[in-house]
Amino acid sequence: MPERTEARAQILERIRAAKPQAPPSDAAAAWEKIRREYKVAPDLPPAEILHLLEDRLRDYDAQVFHCVPAEIAGAIARALQQRDKQNIVIAAGTPNEWLPPDFHFVEDSNLDAHALDQLDGVLTGATLAIADTGTIVLQNVPGQGRRASTLMPDYHLCVLFASQVLQSVPQAMRMLEQTATLPTTFFSGPSATADIEMTRIKGVHGPRFLDVILVQDIVQVRWMASDDSPPMKSISVSIGSLFPNECCSG
Repeated sequence: MPERTEARAQILERIRAAKPQAPPSDAAAAWEKIRREYKVAPDLPPAEILHLLEDRLRDYDAQVFHCVPAEIAGAIARALQQRDKQNIVIAAGTPNEWLPPDFHFVEDSNLDAHALDQLDGVLTGATLAIADTGTIVLQNVPGQGRRASTLMPDYHLCVLFASQVLQSVPQAMRMLEQTATLPTTFFSGPSATADIEMTRIKGVHGPRFLDVILVQDIVQVRWMASDDSPPMKSISVSIGSLFPNECCSG
């Protein structure tokens, strides 16, 4: 993966060298003139942000399970049993305490497309999620893995912590600035596409089936501050107060 990243940087540098460059002062002035009237701060309380994400995911035909951190393995087992899945690929760095017994987990060591296609599904964590769009973001880091391992299997089981859920796309873009050079995948529900006849087909560009385990840890709601204040603010609330009776429920 580093070789691909280096090659990409070289290609972009050649493009920049071939194009006429505006003076830095002109570029800065043009940047300042861009109208930024889109919403950058959350306008929903933490519980509603989580419920919005879940509503979006279910609307996209994904299943959502709830659990607390100590019961992630049990929630994973329940999801896999419901789907009748046994052989699951995982990324290096996936926490051992997530993995329930009685299932076969295969660590991805650059498995080829055929080997990935033979497995029942993939289990990953996540970088963050966007409630407004029902989108989950993965990056090539421990516990999430490379893009091929999340696109080839027919089933994706994703562990998402409530503290990773943001309300808006601008919030997410701000958070992702720190890891912008990593290969990043955005997906909203299972893979689905439609042709000009509006025939909807699942699984063309990724897994046909998606389950999300929403882990009720601590909700940290982040939002953009005004220009004359620190760039990020946050508040934290106990997730138990948001889902008091939904431990490990589907």
